[in-house]
Amino acid sequence: MATHGIGSGAALFLFFLAFVTTLRAQGPPYQTDDPVPVDLHHYEFYIFGGMDGTPVEIDSTGPAIEFNWGALPRVQLHAILPWGFAAPLNDPVYLPSGTGPVTFGLTDMELGAKVAWIKEGKHMPQIGSFTMFEMPTGNYDRGLGIGKVWYKLPIWLQKNSGKWLFDGGGGYEVVPQTGYRNFPYTGWLVKREISERLELGAEIFAHGREGQAAPQTEASAMVDIGGYYHFRNPNEQFLFCYGRSVAGQTENYAYVGMYWTWGKDNKQSARIHAKKSPEPTVQTPA
Repeated sequence: MATHGIGSGAALFLFFLAFVTTLRAQGPPYQTDDPVPVDLHHYEFYIFGGMDGTPVEIDSTGPAIEFNWGALPRVQLHAILPWGFAAPLNDPVYLPSGTGPVTFGLTDMELGAKVAWIKEGKHMPQIGSFTMFEMPTGNYDRGLGIGKVWYKLPIWLQKNSGKWLFDGGGGYEVVPQTGYRNFPYTGWLVKREISERLELGAEIFAHGREGQAAPQTEASAMVDIGGYYHFRNPNEQFLFCYGRSVAGQTENYAYVGMYWTWGKDNKQSARIHAKKSPEPTVQTPA
């Protein structure tokens, strides 16, 4: 059973990755994240691609890998190692933004820690933080990184109700680099288990102006729709999402990926998508 799931999942993922090699997701595949860390002594592994595009520039991430580890009770350690493209559109309307050649290479690596501070109760959502440090591993001169350490500082909430699940919250990005701005962001997501194999969701995600050096020169609000498909191996899933702005600067978002989880006690992690329990990605400037 497990062998069949891995084979079919890998083939499906490679098919989609051929069309989308692109990162802006925080709670894969969505931009809104959640406050639920990986269970203690459990692990998560993603292979994914994502895209974020505006009339100024199209940025893609892929192939990229994400690893999460339930290192302590109610604490998750997190890392993303991404490669990607930067494709300025060289439109004279947006000068001096969005100029230069198309480049590909290693972009900024992400390190972080998710901490569940408040458990979900009958009337209380679960609340947690997910502080992230973006390390300048990309080549700034080629448009593949910021060139300095920058930070994501969000607070997320989650509430379960039968087959429905609600995530939401927001945060602030601190980008101490010339040409970039610090900016707020917020996301609100609703998901529903459609069947044993399929879960679908929709979100509203908005962010402020990110500066003239970023593709997101103006504020934008997007609506994204996506979901998870569970293979025969319950610890393996295919993730997908696509969205477009409904207000502010024109912006498109896409994500495809494969997800695996495993643990020391051989039990399914409570973080398995569509199976999250009440008990215990934002975006990337260009």
